[in-house]
Amino acid sequence: MAYKIGYLGPKGTFTKIAVDAIFNGDEKKGYTTIPECMDAVEQEEIKYAVLPLENAIEGTVNLTLDYLIEKKPLKIISEVIVPIRQHLMVHPSHVKDWKNIEVIHSHPHAIAQCHHFLHEDMKQVRTESVSSTGAAAKYVSEHPELKVGAIANHLAAEEYGLSIVKKDIHDFTNNHTRFVVLHKYASELFSKKLEVKGYKTTLMITLPSDHPGALHQVLSAFAWRKVNLSKIESRPMKTGLGNYFFLIDIEQKMDDVLIPNAIAELESLGCSVEVLGSYPYFLFNGLSLQV
Repeated sequence: MAYKIGYLGPKGTFTKIAVDAIFNGDEKKGYTTIPECMDAVEQEEIKYAVLPLENAIEGTVNLTLDYLIEKKPLKIISEVIVPIRQHLMVHPSHVKDWKNIEVIHSHPHAIAQCHHFLHEDMKQVRTESVSSTGAAAKYVSEHPELKVGAIANHLAAEEYGLSIVKKDIHDFTNNHTRFVVLHKYASELFSKKLEVKGYKTTLMITLPSDHPGALHQVLSAFAWRKVNLSKIESRPMKTGLGNYFFLIDIEQKMDDVLIPNAIAELESLGCSVEVLGSYPYFLFNGLSLQV
């Protein structure tokens, strides 16, 4: 049975690489924005949405997180970690004079990830942010008359017939992005192509009030149970300055005792706790990213 899978498009994005890493020949559809893709899952236009959640260099993709929490009752059911390699590409007609391009298009995160190259080697070139690296490559392919380039991955170059003139222009070689699979109902999703590397459970916790030791009490509920937390992050509740909720990643699958009891303890302290997902995660080795 073929499922419809939505992702942050167009073709050639890193999100598309994540989609192809998890799913086989299922029907896939690219969306222009993250909210648009999430809306499609909620409205059951598609079954799954694959979206970026966190980058090792640039941090959390706030739009994904905020829209997931505030707008949509979707759940994280799987995660794949993909290595990020950024390349500078131009239309084939500009290969010989690529150093004379005037504008480089890309996603803001990709531009930030290539700061050193842009600052040291392309000082005279202006950068322009677009919705995705794939969209940047698509724009360059459609405007051969312009002296423009794109920062994107090898898949984008293949999809849009562009020529890579400078490989691996990113600042850090250990750059990875977490991509999550979202579904309208809580149900683990396993990949037929990738081996499970572990499990995570993600919680959203709202404190009852701002008083000394409140966060310490939250963390203690997990610490004395020896439940390992891999990430804790605060996000504004958008109800006023100083009001935050906390996102916590637990390095284990939801069980019948430890995590439920920790949640019960937090709720007894007056905290509000929501489970955003308990899911397997995979590591894509990136062999197909070699160019």
